[in-house]
Amino acid sequence: MSKTGILMGIAALAAAALQAAPVQVKIESGQVKGAVKEGVVSFKGIPFAAPPVGDLRWRPPQPVKVWSGVRPAVEFGADCMQKPFPGDAAPLGTPPAEDCLFVNVWAPEKAASKKLPVMVWIYGGGFVNGGSSPAVYDGSQFAKGGVVFVSFNYRLGRFGFFAHPALSKENPSEPKGNYGYLDQIAALQWVQRNITKFGGDAKNVTIFGESAGGGSVLTMLTSPLAKGLMHKAIVESGGGRTLLLGPRHISLSEPKGPPSAESVGVAFAKSVGIEGDGAAALTELRKLPAEKVLAGLNMAGMNVPTYAGPMIDGKVVVESPAEAYAAGRGAKVPLMAGATNADIGFAFAKTIDELFAPFGADAPKAKAAYDPEGKLQLRQVSMAFAADRMMVEPSRFIVRTLAAAGQPAYHFRFSYVAESMRRQWPGAPHATEIPFVFDTVAARYGKDLAEADKATARAANEYWVNFAKAGNPNGKGVPEWPAYSADADKLMDFTLTGPVGKPDPWKARLDLVEKLANSAP
Repeated sequence: MSKTGILMGIAALAAAALQAAPVQVKIESGQVKGAVKEGVVSFKGIPFAAPPVGDLRWRPPQPVKVWSGVRPAVEFGADCMQKPFPGDAAPLGTPPAEDCLFVNVWAPEKAASKKLPVMVWIYGGGFVNGGSSPAVYDGSQFAKGGVVFVSFNYRLGRFGFFAHPALSKENPSEPKGNYGYLDQIAALQWVQRNITKFGGDAKNVTIFGESAGGGSVLTMLTSPLAKGLMHKAIVESGGGRTLLLGPRHISLSEPKGPPSAESVGVAFAKSVGIEGDGAAALTELRKLPAEKVLAGLNMAGMNVPTYAGPMIDGKVVVESPAEAYAAGRGAKVPLMAGATNADIGFAFAKTIDELFAPFGADAPKAKAAYDPEGKLQLRQVSMAFAADRMMVEPSRFIVRTLAAAGQPAYHFRFSYVAESMRRQWPGAPHATEIPFVFDTVAARYGKDLAEADKATARAANEYWVNFAKAGNPNGKGVPEWPAYSADADKLMDFTLTGPVGKPDPWKARLDLVEKLANSAP
């Protein structure tokens, strides 16, 4: 045989070894038919639970009804009920609706293995906004990297996080309040039961999310009801010490804490003319049109008195991430965590002295760490300190905690700013890493996309894929990402000139924030 013939034979064998992903798949609830584009097969809008409407409003997700025939899975199902806010960097691709519990899957059209690593995305949005349909959340690039990628919807706002005495009396053995988290758990259980049909390995699942999605990852890692549903985790700007929006209890109101979720629910019911705490009140609440339950709640109104959000319910959420890991109750899995270098936080001090008063005797050190030349404005220093307190130091805390327990842990900071935004943004704002991680920067920046943006997106996506495959972000062709240790305190910084593994340049100020957090009552 000629050399050319031998090479052609090898190529044919290699092609035959690749497993073609089926466009039609039979899962537990019926057959679904996806679509193929550019080497990726996608399945969109697959129900993973019954519609949470009518009597199922404010109930844990129920099994989906089996369908006959082949269900088209080429378009997203509705995102969950919400009031989208203007200027969202991840605008929804579908109109919101209460019937919204859908899952989406992207897989390589041809794969070298029948058991590919799985990545499951949990979107952010303050638990009142967000969905799986935005173009920047497209999973194609993950699939091209050899991953089966999954996204899904979970209930938001009062649909997803709501308590009322009448609800507590109904089906008392059921988990209450955190219905959005129960949706997340149901979606992860769906993955365990069905993902092999799409070529995924149910024993190699990485969950990752940003902001409220990152906080949700921490909840999944520490919830007794989510045990065993994930094998690796990535937290992007999701905090790490406390519950992301604070410790609210389902029925307990603490003197110096927020009112109970039940009391918030009662106040909402009264605002729409519903009194009482029995079955009749609950019937009336479930009859409310979705728009009345929504009542304008979005990111701008998430702090109104009638907003509850996630709560400590005793079954899904029993404690903060810090408490769980301190007691050794968190999932023992590899972890990546980090934040952007101009992340979100809240500070209301009117002077520099007031801002740093919580540091006590360390206030001069804090001033020197945040403004060594004494030239920054109060707003600049306030934003940096607030972001450190809410997102940056907590991400280091959770990485440090897991590394000390012997778990593989990797810390990052995303400092890259798209070329077209550098005059407007002095640093990388909250959530701006997402299109780079997904390598969907073309959908985000369009005609303004620069070659440097593309390169950073390729690198970020590759690190995330590497981690999903092996629990380590490193691989050929990308700079070395140092594993975290408290002594070295190194991270991967996605800088304007590319990713750089290095000692944390913010160590001094984060050490002070850590000391402040550890001294809090």
